[in-house]
Amino acid sequence: MNRVLVMSAAICLLAAGCTSEHAVLTVDQAVTLADQQVHLKVTGAPAGRPVDVAAEAVDRDGKKWHSQVTVTADDHGTVDLDTARPASGTYHDVDGMGLFWSMNPPDGDPEEQSYIPPSEDGRPVEHLEVSVSRDGKQLASTTLTRQWVASGVTTRALTRAKDKVTGVYVAPKTDGAKHPAVLFFGGSEGGAPSLSIPYLLASHGYPVLAVAYFHAPGVPAELRNVPIEYFATAARWLDQQPEVDPARAVVMSASFGTEAALLVADHFPALVHGAVLFAPGAAGTPSFPHPGARAWTYQGRPVGPELIPVDGVDGPVLAVAGSADGSWDSRQAAEQIMLELDDAHDKFPHEAVIVTGAGHGVGGAPYLPRGTTINHPIVGPYKFGGTRPSNESAMRQGWAKTLALLASLQR
Repeated sequence: MNRVLVMSAAICLLAAGCTSEHAVLTVDQAVTLADQQVHLKVTGAPAGRPVDVAAEAVDRDGKKWHSQVTVTADDHGTVDLDTARPASGTYHDVDGMGLFWSMNPPDGDPEEQSYIPPSEDGRPVEHLEVSVSRDGKQLASTTLTRQWVASGVTTRALTRAKDKVTGVYVAPKTDGAKHPAVLFFGGSEGGAPSLSIPYLLASHGYPVLAVAYFHAPGVPAELRNVPIEYFATAARWLDQQPEVDPARAVVMSASFGTEAALLVADHFPALVHGAVLFAPGAAGTPSFPHPGARAWTYQGRPVGPELIPVDGVDGPVLAVAGSADGSWDSRQAAEQIMLELDDAHDKFPHEAVIVTGAGHGVGGAPYLPRGTTINHPIVGPYKFGGTRPSNESAMRQGWAKTLALLASLQR
């Protein structure tokens, strides 16, 4: 028996797992980028018997989030999370990454909270402990580290006074080559964009300029009469960076910001060459949060409520939307954008990804617990709609297609 336990421990260590007296829990990658799938497997569990597989992680505020499923080991005592169907737990379908996105907070409604990872040296990192137990007795455990920032990624703050743009430039590790790049900005939340998406994109090798355009220093307090030319200025700055191929820069945004993304892609095709739109709008919107004006201007004139033209877009377009969007009808908008591109005989790939049951929160990388109601920094609690599983599905599909779009631009 002692020889068997020693052998099991050696196997576990080689596979980045940990042993207990009765089981081995292995993971193919103990340290990964946060948007990469990992593969968890339990061996040596009681054959044909149910076991509990659980995950825990501490968020930015020190709260410990938890997920758990009960699954049955096969006749060889093996549980492969990629194929195991839960009998019960925080997720219900076969899903090798279900433990990650289905974690719940220790208190309060999970629909009204979202996991925000803690930071190390100012950069988000998640440490997730996965364990296997039966009848309350732990059989095995291991710890995974999920990183948003790869080695060599750097950041540089930009100010309106010095650079004519408020934002942050996130650059990948220098390799002497020029790469497709992303002009990135958010939606109605305003302020400085979250860097979680720029960090991951830069970690995949794509330079990103994350731009603030209202509710931040150096830019308007409200989303009111924001010039589309401001984004063109940001695109010019991005195009001039040594890591950037200016012929392969695209614009990416979500919600209200997708209107500006479409407008800049249509009016400035020499600067941006494609667009990624999460929960998009297809027409100009009123000012926000106080109506009475328009959100955008072009050449000094307000952009009205008519459909935004797309016949000038010079590159691929991806739109991701949910059928249960609680903010606006992003599904219809995404489909309308594709119809307009078809009518314009657009020669570039364009696709609308519509996910049944998903809400407004379809942008970003997958595998994090996110509620369907957010604490909007301007208007307070705001229902995005959809369900957590459907929103997770939308983010997986949208993120994979986003990376594929950028990869298609590689030379």
